[in-house]
Amino acid sequence: MQIAANTVVSIHYNLKNNQGETLDSSNDGEPLAYLHGAGNIIPGLERELAGKLVGDKLEVEVTPDLAYGERREELVQNVPKKHFEAIESLEVGMRLHAESDAGEHIVTITEISENEVTVDANHPLAGETLFFSVTIVDVREANEDELEHGHVHHGDCGHSH
Repeated sequence: MQIAANTVVSIHYNLKNNQGETLDSSNDGEPLAYLHGAGNIIPGLERELAGKLVGDKLEVEVTPDLAYGERREELVQNVPKKHFEAIESLEVGMRLHAESDAGEHIVTITEISENEVTVDANHPLAGETLFFSVTIVDVREANEDELEHGHVHHGDCGHSH
C-alpha cells in the first residue's frame, strides 16, 4: 500500500542538523506512527513520504519553511523575574507553558539575570535545515476513530470514544 492521505504510516528515522549531530532517532525503539495528511509531522517530511511503500528508504532534507519556520527574534522576550515566583527552581533550558494574548505557548528559558528571565517562544529547531534518514516500516488504512480524532491510536489515547 502506498502512503497517501488517511493512511497510518510507521517509520524509523534518524534526524540530524546541519552540523551532522543526531537530534532524534527512533532506531533504538518503536517506529514513529502518524496519520498521513493530518499535519502530525512537519510538512516537508510528510510531502516527501507521499507515494512511498513499505521497505522504501530515503534521505530527506527539509528547509525551515517546511519544518519549524524561521527564527523570529520578536518571540524572544525579557520578563520580570517576579512573574516566575511560583517556580521553585528556575534553570536555563527549562520549557514552560505561557499565556499571551495569542493563546498558550511553550517557551524556553534562555537566560536568567538578577531581575529578568529571557524566554524564547521559537521552536527549538526553528531556523534549522533538518536531515532525515527514513525507512518505511508499515502502511495501513486509518480506522474511523483515528480519522475522527486526527491521530493514530495506540491503546488508550487519553480521550473517550
